[in-house]
Amino acid sequence: MKKIAVHTLGCKVNQYDTEAMLESFERAGWQSVPFDSGEADLYLVNTCTVTGTGDQKSVRLIRHLGREYPNASIIVAGCLAQRDAARVTLPGVRLVIGTQRRGEVVTLYEAACAQDQPLVAVEPLTKGVPFECLFVSRHEGKTRAVMKIQEGCDRWCSYCVIPSVRGPVRSMPLQAVKVEAERLAAAGYCELVVTGIHLASYGRESGESLTDAIRACHDAPGVKRVRLGSLEPVVVTDAFCAAIREMPRLCPQFHLALQSGCDSVLSRMKRRYTTSEFREAARKLRKALPGCALTTDVLTGFPGETEAEAAETLSFVEEMGFARIHVFPYSRRAGTLADRMGDQVPQSVKRERTAKLIELGNKLEAAYAKEMIGTVREVLFEEKNEGYTPEYVRVRVKEAGEPGSIRRVLIEEAEDELATGRVLPIERSE
Repeated sequence: MKKIAVHTLGCKVNQYDTEAMLESFERAGWQSVPFDSGEADLYLVNTCTVTGTGDQKSVRLIRHLGREYPNASIIVAGCLAQRDAARVTLPGVRLVIGTQRRGEVVTLYEAACAQDQPLVAVEPLTKGVPFECLFVSRHEGKTRAVMKIQEGCDRWCSYCVIPSVRGPVRSMPLQAVKVEAERLAAAGYCELVVTGIHLASYGRESGESLTDAIRACHDAPGVKRVRLGSLEPVVVTDAFCAAIREMPRLCPQFHLALQSGCDSVLSRMKRRYTTSEFREAARKLRKALPGCALTTDVLTGFPGETEAEAAETLSFVEEMGFARIHVFPYSRRAGTLADRMGDQVPQSVKRERTAKLIELGNKLEAAYAKEMIGTVREVLFEEKNEGYTPEYVRVRVKEAGEPGSIRRVLIEEAEDELATGRVLPIERSE
């Protein structure tokens, strides 16, 4: 039996796409083996190009595989492949497919082998390209399942290449969302993580809304939790908040992408909101679901960012009281507006600002975890002694929980981002 090994760089959407391609090969009779086992006949690398670091990691890994396993073949997929197929068509690479035709990966690989030369099957991402439904049956340890319901982005933020490598906005049909949610619930997954490249754009082509898709997942028989991927403040309308209040199984954790807490920087980034609008979105969510966790992304060292602007961001992040923040130094991307801007911030300054925000983020995360002391939370166990609350706070208990089960836990202590507690007896109603 032929053996395949896979590796993903980048986001949860990429992880989903990788798993879908792997399962296609398994259905065709291939056996999956660990990536570092050295036993594979074929290596599939799903690349990332969000940052220059992502590019470098992808290219380094492909070169390493070509040198280390000269008798094996390599498939390169993902965003860097879509953006620069020539750069990843390296020794050992048999097929390059980008961010389309992933459902055809086995057929395309067989065609490449038949012609005995590398096949570049990367196509332009033009308007009207359909949503590619890639169904996945395996997810994170039988606890949560990722559902990719949206693809593409047309925001064109000044620092970002994603619209050029993921293409136009397109969505999974609502009926397919319902079917997939029911299938995953029937397979035993307790939590559905609804995600996409620009989730806020779901349904724009069909007149449906993100709320429709969330409700379809929430109402599927057997679903115990629904968690949302990254959103933008513009999603948080009065109607959105009214709808989520009626969905008790929707996890009260919302990832609102901030990027900067300074209006002048947001304007240069071409983000389509202000700090006042972000603040109002946070207020609405907290009013609709008191105690909900707000998490975010922040980009440091954007071109022209002054010390005063960086200080504004630091102050705004602290004011918002995020439960968690992901901090990234700005990375120049050729072809973007920001790459052509003057006043590029030195790497040393980016590192310093990044470190300050990470320190603040750790402080805020610890403070949010401490707020849970004395409360009872439903914890979805991923391991025998650890799991996550609906707010995505990690909890550790002494008693052994059953992975995949949801149990009530009394939170007794919290240190840094980790809460600890004890499992409460099962109530009769459970």
